[in-house]
Amino acid sequence: MKVEHIAFVVDDPDVVAKWYCDNLGMRVVRQGPPPIKMTFVADSEGTTMYELYHQPEVETPDYASMHHLALHFAYATEDIEADFARLKAAGATVVQEPEPTDAGDTLAMLRDPWGVCVQLVHRKEKML
Repeated sequence: MKVEHIAFVVDDPDVVAKWYCDNLGMRVVRQGPPPIKMTFVADSEGTTMYELYHQPEVETPDYASMHHLALHFAYATEDIEADFARLKAAGATVVQEPEPTDAGDTLAMLRDPWGVCVQLVHRKEKML
């Protein structure tokens, strides 16, 4: 089996999808019909897909109150400093500035405008 998508509840799937498309290179692949609002976005390689989901009776988690390691989406980058600055300019808030690890990787952590953690990863050696 293969993971098809990861779903997370948001208040406005269309607005969140636009930010993810504009700033993280995602693209909309499907939108669901009312009354359940959902938007599926996939990465540029078509290997990762999120379902951004809203249903009135399902409470949207307070992502900003969660520890940044409890839930985060990691994006591989070749230029972590430039992508970090670009996401900050687009409304992301800083959790951790880019820092090297003992393994030779560089990691940074931000929160999107809705509090979901986005990690930027520059690997010394690609893992996938």
